[in-house]
Amino acid sequence: MKAFLIGIGVIILAFLALIFTNINNVPTLDENVKAKWSQVQNQYKRRADLIPNLVSTVKGYAEHEKSTLTEVTNARANVGKLNLTPEMLSNPALFNQFEKAQGALSSALSRLMLVVEKYPDLKANKNFIALQSQLEGTENRIAVARKDYIETVRVYNLELRTFPGKIIASIFYPEAKIKETFTATQQEQEAPKVQF
Repeated sequence: MKAFLIGIGVIILAFLALIFTNINNVPTLDENVKAKWSQVQNQYKRRADLIPNLVSTVKGYAEHEKSTLTEVTNARANVGKLNLTPEMLSNPALFNQFEKAQGALSSALSRLMLVVEKYPDLKANKNFIALQSQLEGTENRIAVARKDYIETVRVYNLELRTFPGKIIASIFYPEAKIKETFTATQQEQEAPKVQF
């Protein structure tokens, strides 16, 4: 009987050790997700701040391409209207709406870059080249920030769906929910068509 009680005690101690070594994983990972999302938004903001300068420069050289420039300006304005908070990351509808606005902006910027191909004198402008380089760098930064966010969400969601994280979350953090991650739209998955 004494050996049985010792065995039960060891099992209970092992279970408690498992819980106490993993108890802070869920909030730690949740904070990592929020931090990575903030970085994604930071890069989106950088892009949104850069676009008016790009548009102003392009307007000076391609006055007759106003429709493309208007699309870029409108897409940027639509992105500015949506502010997705970290708490909303668990809401697929809001997350999808935010991503659609960002996708529309990316699409408009792609069309703007095609305008550049049509006007060699526009490409030769030093200001435009500098801004184009900044925009390309910003898009790369957004891609890296998204990649980091996706990985952080993967780790967080895995913690909520596997043992012992699932048990710990259900007991200590019942408000913890699976987070949304990025998905490319069908249009974004298609290769862009460049015509000269």
